[in-house]
Amino acid sequence: MAFQRLVRFVPKGLSSKILIGEPVDSAVDVGVAVRKGLDVKVKVFSGASVLDAGSATDEVAVIDQVLAPLTQSEVGTIRCIGLNYKRHAEEAKMSIPDIPTLFLKPATSLADPWPAPTIIPKHTLASDTADYESELAIVIGKEAKNVSEADALDYVLGYTACNDISSRASQFAQTQWCYSKGFDGACPIGPVLVSKALIPNPGDLKLRGIKNGKVLQDSPLTDLIFSVPKVVSFLSQGTTLPKGTVIITGTPAGVGMAKNPKELLHEGDEFVVEILPHIGSLYNVMENEK
Repeated sequence: MAFQRLVRFVPKGLSSKILIGEPVDSAVDVGVAVRKGLDVKVKVFSGASVLDAGSATDEVAVIDQVLAPLTQSEVGTIRCIGLNYKRHAEEAKMSIPDIPTLFLKPATSLADPWPAPTIIPKHTLASDTADYESELAIVIGKEAKNVSEADALDYVLGYTACNDISSRASQFAQTQWCYSKGFDGACPIGPVLVSKALIPNPGDLKLRGIKNGKVLQDSPLTDLIFSVPKVVSFLSQGTTLPKGTVIITGTPAGVGMAKNPKELLHEGDEFVVEILPHIGSLYNVMENEK
């Protein structure tokens, strides 16, 4: 059975178990509902991974804790596209790139949504430059290499939301970005994995970044410089993208460092990446590393 929206979660009453399944209410924003403490009923699937979901069973469970759709062992190296929105390039006072800019995050940067904390590394606290980046994430569903733009979506399993947590001081101190964006837990994703069948054209999506209730990023994905098919095709040239690869596609205008006054992240801040329709809201609450 094909899925529409999958969630990976710990069910109420079974804290030692992890399940995957599809929300019974096809319209529920899982992130919002869980944050409000509402019961979200899920029709449990027979598979143990969103990469091999199996089929729906007769079991229905209620979410206790929502998890990232994939595990660290499933994603491998996370591929990231920098400077991929026109208005973001303008606010950064940088030229529109001719080819996608790639940087990498290690699997250890993958993290769960709230209630898992989103950590600001202690060695970055003195610089006070922790920043958010609201992004659409692509999940590859089968091994891809040397694929064309025309065929690229055939290799996509689905989409979810991501927050590319960044240390701007570390980023600006170097000419490459892997270090400043690759700290443990710096890539929370979720709350659901949405099938590409529900999102045949990712350009129809709209993305917002909301800090403590204040909208700081608000953009249609039509502002992307390089489309989802272009990004998948480009990254696959000469390089195998294994099943489970996560690709984050860049952030729109409105990042904290570009604002006046700056809108940086501190302990206790709540940041929401909202992608509509279908994907919903990824909640992150910041916590300083002890």
